[in-house]
Amino acid sequence: MQHAPAARPSPALSARLPRGTAARPLLAAALAAVLALAASACVGGGRGTEGQDGPVPPTAQSPAVLPSAELPPVLTRGQARAALVGADDLGEAWEPTRGAATWRDELLKATAERPDCRRLLDVLYTEELFGTGGATAPRATAALDDVDGGAQLHYRVTSYRAADLDRTLAWLGTLPDTCGRFEAWDAHGTARDVRVTGLTLPEAGDARRGLRVTVGDTAPDDGEDPRTDPRTDPRADTGTDAGTDTAGGVLTVDLVAVRVGDDAISLTNGTLGAPADDATRISVEVGADRLTEARRQGRAQV
Repeated sequence: MQHAPAARPSPALSARLPRGTAARPLLAAALAAVLALAASACVGGGRGTEGQDGPVPPTAQSPAVLPSAELPPVLTRGQARAALVGADDLGEAWEPTRGAATWRDELLKATAERPDCRRLLDVLYTEELFGTGGATAPRATAALDDVDGGAQLHYRVTSYRAADLDRTLAWLGTLPDTCGRFEAWDAHGTARDVRVTGLTLPEAGDARRGLRVTVGDTAPDDGEDPRTDPRTDPRADTGTDAGTDTAGGVLTVDLVAVRVGDDAISLTNGTLGAPADDATRISVEVGADRLTEARRQGRAQV
């Protein structure tokens, strides 16, 4: 096989250069061209294979698209439902609710002058203790009625930041001082006497807080409390269902929150009759144990 003769410099150029130097400039030019092509390929290689929308190394990701370290994973719906209390936990008199008690609109749909007291009334009525945003929406709920005593218990499981849950619990702890006694008005302008005291709770969860709120007729100026114990008040012995008749009644509501890690249970237990103390205590103890067990079984990653 014959090879094509290599290119030679022109006779005129060779005549002007010393022997051996004519081919050097051409060799250098060829080498420079090769290096330029290689550099161009290196610069455009990433874009040529993946383009501007291709995968980005993790170290280059914007913090805006990374999962927030402050947002905890939440319980699955099944795990949250497993942490609920039921009628069987509270006794034979309890059953799933048949509907919201009328005293919620009659006595709790009211307002007050002081912001903290007004917020308390809003929480008792809406039961949105930890806020109204999607991040604080309850993961599971239960509503139970005491068909004998007329009490109604609402129970919720919520997942949120532990620090924010604790801030709500701390706020509850200030209310016996800031809203120990105040006047509220309903939509018709009827005045109500509201009193707030702390509620002793069993040791459960990581943190807990409880209040007992009573709402009744406006107290006279002489300081005498006109509200009588429903168990001894002759008005209470009328044969009327306490859950539907609010005339002259005194509403007692327990408001409780218990935090377990970055999850919490909250409940209201209200009645126009004698407060069902056992229902509140059992709900706290049983609910905290079940929430602890649900967390132990694992968390869903979001």
